[in-house]
Amino acid sequence: MEAVQNYIAEHKDRFLSELMELLKIPSVSADPAFAGDVRKTAEFVKNSLEAAGVDTAEIHETAGHPIVYGEKMINESYPTVLVYGHYDVQPPDPLDLWDSPPFEPVIKKTGIHPEGAIFARGACDDKGQMFMHVKAFEAMVAQENLLCNIKFLIEGEEEIGSDNLGIYCKANADKLSCDMVLLSDTSVIANDVPSITVGLRGLSYVEVEVTGPNRDLHSGVYGGAVGNPINILCDMISSMKNEKLEITIPGFYDDVVIVSESERAEMNAAPFNLDDYKNDLKIEDIVGEEGYTTLERTSIRPTLEVNGMWGGYIGEGAKTVLPSKAYAKISMRLVPNQDPDVITEMFTKHFESIAPPGVTVKVTPHHGGHPAVTPTDTIEYKAAHMAMEKTYGKQPIPQRSGGSIPIVAMFEEVFGVKSVMLGFGLDSDDIHSPNEHYGLFNYYKGIETIPYFFYYYNELKQS
Repeated sequence: MEAVQNYIAEHKDRFLSELMELLKIPSVSADPAFAGDVRKTAEFVKNSLEAAGVDTAEIHETAGHPIVYGEKMINESYPTVLVYGHYDVQPPDPLDLWDSPPFEPVIKKTGIHPEGAIFARGACDDKGQMFMHVKAFEAMVAQENLLCNIKFLIEGEEEIGSDNLGIYCKANADKLSCDMVLLSDTSVIANDVPSITVGLRGLSYVEVEVTGPNRDLHSGVYGGAVGNPINILCDMISSMKNEKLEITIPGFYDDVVIVSESERAEMNAAPFNLDDYKNDLKIEDIVGEEGYTTLERTSIRPTLEVNGMWGGYIGEGAKTVLPSKAYAKISMRLVPNQDPDVITEMFTKHFESIAPPGVTVKVTPHHGGHPAVTPTDTIEYKAAHMAMEKTYGKQPIPQRSGGSIPIVAMFEEVFGVKSVMLGFGLDSDDIHSPNEHYGLFNYYKGIETIPYFFYYYNELKQS
């Protein structure tokens, strides 16, 4: 392993410059205008895998954006690891809130990243974290120290729900067969507090539409006599939480797994400073469901949040209009045992039932996913724990994440294997937001740690 680490140290500048080139490509999967750039990024990933030493690298077409597959099978007695990542990114909007252009990566020092961080859309989620695996693989191959068979599965639709990934995986289950899945689309608690994600919340994402009059109206002539869809939509959304900030949709909590007091105590033992949390967000105070801490609210409790809302006139200046329609995008994060399809149906029925006379409503489901929990007593988890302890010099803490990666549950269903979420980002890296960034420390630490994971995983499997 010393030779592998020496190789990484020797080539770290090149590893960084190659990532910077990848970040320049605007692979926004949600916007058809970027379809050519998404494909260009897939080709970049394929070429990078070939240069790193895979035996096979392919671009596979889907009904949407392409999937990149690569493999190196070295010894049938070795375990096979499927490395998952995604090369698509979130839209960069709002552009005026970026301190530098989102697809012109720059390195700047911050208080959390004194060694520097790469500022660009996709730097942390997930180009930087995905590319760590490519570079770690290159180092292992170059030093002839690859101790597992590796298959790469890099998709281009994670940010829009991975609709075609499940279809692809089911159609290619034999090709993708493996002993486990390894991915890095998660975070650590802090750069001096390593952690491994052992739980993810699920997701139900919907768009709602409220329609009032058959056309936009003059607010002076009709205001006060005709229901305003924006006002009504606000009232409907507000009614979905009570004074304790509990979600009021009937049946919403029926299947929620109640976490034991001992597990809650262990969870809250993780390093967390509420004042630092508020200062980082520039807020005076926090809000959330009564009876739970911030760490619990963002991991073991379900949520309902408005992600966007619009209607009427939003251009420059004034226009006195009573709008015909109002819209909102709403996401619900789910916890173990909550089914996204069931929750979406519950939401739809409830939303329709609370619509007042004078408006009609429409609910359009978007993507969703099941929650996932991974055990900490498996060989896979133990290998990740040992690898992080080796490179960080301290034992990592298992933690549940508030985010959602729907494909983790899908992998278990299709391949019958567990996933290890070996992430190196920070929650403060502004993923999905303006000024997304990824610390150089984190990028290099990931490349250094991943080879140890393969080393220990092989060792534990062979013992």
